[in-house]
This record gives sequence, structure tokens and C-alpha cells, in this order.
Amino acid sequence: MKTDSLFYNLFHDLPRLLFDFIEQSPERAARYRFASVELKETAFRVDGVFLPPEAAADWPIFFVEVQFQSDPALYRRLFAEIFLYLRQQAPPHPWQAVVVYPTRAVDPGEHPHYNLLLRSDQVTRVYLDEWAYPRQTLMQRLIGVLLANPQQAVSEARTMLTLVGENAVVDKGLTTTIVNLIETILVYKLPTLSREEIQAMLELTDVDLKQTRFYQQVFAEGHQEGHQEGHQEGRREEGMALVLRLLHRRCGELSPALAERMARLSLPQLEALSEALLEFRGTADLEQWLATHSRE
Repeated sequence: MKTDSLFYNLFHDLPRLLFDFIEQSPERAARYRFASVELKETAFRVDGVFLPPEAAADWPIFFVEVQFQSDPALYRRLFAEIFLYLRQQAPPHPWQAVVVYPTRAVDPGEHPHYNLLLRSDQVTRVYLDEWAYPRQTLMQRLIGVLLANPQQAVSEARTMLTLVGENAVVDKGLTTTIVNLIETILVYKLPTLSREEIQAMLELTDVDLKQTRFYQQVFAEGHQEGHQEGHQEGRREEGMALVLRLLHRRCGELSPALAERMARLSLPQLEALSEALLEFRGTADLEQWLATHSRE
């Protein structure tokens, strides 16, 4: 399993995970930009960088390294990349490094060249088996799915999805993001199964999303009158985000032409599409629906 790639997907879709790792408030997470940065005139690429807003000069840049296999040269490479980045980019921000291991056994340990850094507040080492125990928060349960063996992972995923549904944990589509990430983790852990087979094992359908508070806030309120235009536009954008996620699960990546046609849909049309797409089997169904309804 390509765990590093999977983790970078997690960080991209759920940036608050990093702030949970380092026990900092996740309130700033949405304002950070997760990026891969290529360093000029070298073979180095820093894959996991959380970049703060340029105006927030006192917010740190976070360099994130995920290491699931033993690498005695890890710190030599990591700190070389960090200081080369600082030399080339000359950012005004302070910096912190976060190194994520599955267990302490994978950590190469202290090194006489880097002990001062490793013992400082600028470097945080996270051992997932310790961090995710006991399973109390959503983030700990998500990592629990990743750490479990394939058979246990399905059970862990079912438990997490049940808790999400019972507690109606929704924050700007958080439920949809968690569902997609759980599916992605299981796709990595169970490579011989299709996404549809994994959904069946989880007893998960797209209809479940219609029961979430986010879905109801986006679409059910559309039947009420007296909303301001700005609020309507905000809900249209949220509805578009939800529909695009559902379509991605049904139809895969949309072409630019289809995405452009969808961008012109109104909130009532998005609501109608959210109902219809549950029966879609591919992009042909979407194209037919748009041809019929986009003129309304």
C-alpha cells in the first residue's frame, strides 16, 4: 500500500488532521494551502508543505513527512530539503516539521547532527498507534481504519460511519469528505475489490447522504421563502460541491465541458440533479439529464 500517497490525499482533503496530530486548534486549517514544492536546480521535491496565508507572517509553514518504512537517512534528507526551501523561497514565516510514523520502531532515532532540532519545539514526531489510541475523536477513528488489517479495517469503517450518521457530524460537507476518505483507504487496503464492492461491504449508498444535516440545509431550505440573495448563492455553491462529490462517485472525473455546463445550473436544478444522479451509471446519463433539464 502506498501509504505516503494515501496520507497526502488525507492531508489535502482533511487539513485539520495535521493540526490534530500536533495538538493545535484546527480553526486555522482551512486557511492553509497544502502543496508539493519543487526546489530549483536539485532533485529535491518537498511533497508535504502546509503554506499559511502570505499576510499571516507569524503563522508557521509546516513541513510534513510520512514515513512507514525504516530509513536511516530520513532526517538528513528532511532537514536538507527544509533548509534548501528556506534558502530559495526566503519566506517571512517561521517553520515547523511534523514527521508521522506508524510506530516508534520505524523512527531512526536521534542523530548527533540533528539532535538539537529533534529535541526542539520545531519538530514533532507522531506515532500513529499511540496517537490514535483510544479511539475517541473522528480523526483517531479515521487513522484507526488506516492502521487496521484489511478484515478489521472494514469493521472499523462501519463503526465510524455509524457514529457519523448517529451524531450528524457535518461541517461544510465533512460527512461527505469522511465517507470518501474511508472508501479511498479501503480501496488501498483491498486492491482486489472495486469501489462498488467496498460500498456494499460497508452497507453504504449515496441515499445515506440525503439524511445528513448538510444535505438538508443545502436543499431542503430551498423550499422556504424570504432568503437573501447572498445566502441563496452560498447555498448554491454548497449544493454544487455536494453534487460534484456524488457525481465523482457515480461517474468518475468530469470533463471540463461537463463541469462548465453544470456551473450554470440553478439551485433548484442542482436539487433535482441530486435526486436523479442516484440512478446514474455513467457520464452518458449525466449528459442526457443536462440536455433535458439545463434549458429549463
